Amino acid sequence: MGQLAFLKTFILVAIPLDANDNRRHVHVFRRGARHLHSVAKIWIESNGVKCVEIAESQLSAKENNMLIAAINNHWEFINEQISKTFRGEKTQPRNIEK
Repeated sequence: MGQLAFLKTFILVAIPLDANDNRRHVHVFRRGARHLHSVAKIWIESNGVKCVEIAESQLSAKENNMLIAAINNHWEFINEQISKTFRGEKTQPRNIEK
């Protein structure tokens, strides 16, 4: 699992097994949560073109909007981090803001 970025109380993650999925996406986990399960899945592209949208989420509309805005603003960085994860390289997560 490659940690991509941190946003407030969330960690954005790429999972190497997802490399063969049709669309690139990130999984969102809560920082410091006792149980590691994804609270959201967000598509970041469609047919290789930037397209950030919620695939599934247990979060509030406000949290979803914050995540979408941050991913849009840091899309190039997050996309490169996903590529590193899929190549088996170490990622360098950083704090991002919307």
